Amino acid sequence: MKFKILSLAFLGATLGLQAQQGYYDGVEYFRADQPEEAGIILSKTINDPGTDKAEAYYYLGQLQLQAGNIAEAKKNFEAGMAANSSNGYNYVGLGALELKQGNKSAAESHFKEAKSLAKKDADLITEIARTYYNADPVGYAKEIEKTIAEAKKANKQSPAPYILEADMIAGEDVGKAAQLYDMAQMFDADNSHPEAYVKYARAYFPVNPTFSINKLKELLDKNPDSALAQRELAEKYYANDQLTMAADQYGKYIQNPNHFAKDEQRYVGLLYFGKKYQESYDLARKLLSEDPTNIYMQRMQFLNKVALEQYPEAVAHAEVFFANPKGGFVANDYTNYAAALQGVGQDSLAIAQYEKAIELAPEKVDLYKDLSAAYSNAKKYNEAADALQKFVDNGDYNTNDLYMLARRYQNAAMSDTVPETKNNSINKGLEVINVVFERVPDNARIAQTRAILVFLQNNNEDNDAVFEAFKQVVDILDQNPENAKTQQSIYTQALNRLGNHALINDDKEAAKMYFGRMLEFNPDNEALREYLENMK
Repeated sequence: MKFKILSLAFLGATLGLQAQQGYYDGVEYFRADQPEEAGIILSKTINDPGTDKAEAYYYLGQLQLQAGNIAEAKKNFEAGMAANSSNGYNYVGLGALELKQGNKSAAESHFKEAKSLAKKDADLITEIARTYYNADPVGYAKEIEKTIAEAKKANKQSPAPYILEADMIAGEDVGKAAQLYDMAQMFDADNSHPEAYVKYARAYFPVNPTFSINKLKELLDKNPDSALAQRELAEKYYANDQLTMAADQYGKYIQNPNHFAKDEQRYVGLLYFGKKYQESYDLARKLLSEDPTNIYMQRMQFLNKVALEQYPEAVAHAEVFFANPKGGFVANDYTNYAAALQGVGQDSLAIAQYEKAIELAPEKVDLYKDLSAAYSNAKKYNEAADALQKFVDNGDYNTNDLYMLARRYQNAAMSDTVPETKNNSINKGLEVINVVFERVPDNARIAQTRAILVFLQNNNEDNDAVFEAFKQVVDILDQNPENAKTQQSIYTQALNRLGNHALINDDKEAAKMYFGRMLEFNPDNEALREYLENMK
């Protein structure tokens, strides 16, 4: 795949905010093996007043060489030589082109000229060794070893040759590579090789994330203006699930004009997960003003509005998001859209979104609970019971889930006019609520649900079973005097059923007692008061 030099309008960047590093951030990214980022910055800053064009063109040429674009690579190296013929690096670049084409003798001539322009420059000599390594690490093994030794002789405390040696073995011996990167850091007195820290942290992160993060913090203390250092630390926080720290570090990093749009997008997500919903929304809106079809930012706009419970706006943003032809929607998108629709009273439409979410992620069985609630809100009680039953059938449920399932069956039975399905709901509801009542025998609401289902089973007529079920409700309530204040509606319903049963059985004294207790909870009920007076 050919490397493309990308152009990017960096958000918030102004001349007055230019970081001191400028083009050199691109150099650091290249040395840290991040070519895309390097190309963006080097292309962006090539004509800045502070850019060393000879050096910048060298790295642009190397990027094109890596991508196999020989003509473009040569063009950049020659542009670097035209900018400063005394800079030896572009001669190294021309030598790399010759090695690429198998012309070792011509390459060595260029290397010789490069070294003549920079006597005992360990960095440049190491770059020649790296060129041999990139061309053919096996075929040029002797040249590589000899040139690295030459670099160390030129400067015994240069970090560059140790970095190259570490790079050569990093894929095979992480421990040894880490030691070499560490040695390079000790020799990096002028902080000119931050890649030693970055590569060390990259190699060590799978083993000890905290140690890698501390190494990057050390780098940032030394190079506070380095976009590479700022971004790598933010990335490692993110990779280590330290989202609060990652958000804080990204917030600092995106003030650097050499940041990338994709980093601002990640920052939007981190702000969202940090529950800074308005900040996340505002930044997403800003990014969309420059890239109106950015589907990730469209997603974040509507997710933030859902989190802010601003449901009409959330629905409007969701409609734009789901109309994006790029697609790639996930279950979470549909569940949040469903929540927004429920927030504006569109429960029937929300049902379809939950069904899509389940279709995409059937393993997320909790979605059946959400679907059940949506069906219930839409007064589709049979479907609500079926959905919650599917959740319970999965096996990962608790007692409260069973109680809710019994209530779903109760609602279905009370609204159903078809005897067969009505009775089915009653029987299933009783089966479930009996299990719950055995587990929690002192809960009035559970006892009430059981009593109602027994009443429904008896075609809404009183009998001894109904009486015993509602008497259990009252007995449970009577165990705590506070229930007379907090559970009056349950008391009233149960006492009414008990009073009716007493009347049916011609027990006026019991009826007066039960109805009298009802009146205590509702003293303004004149009809009940008059009824009791007539009974006397």
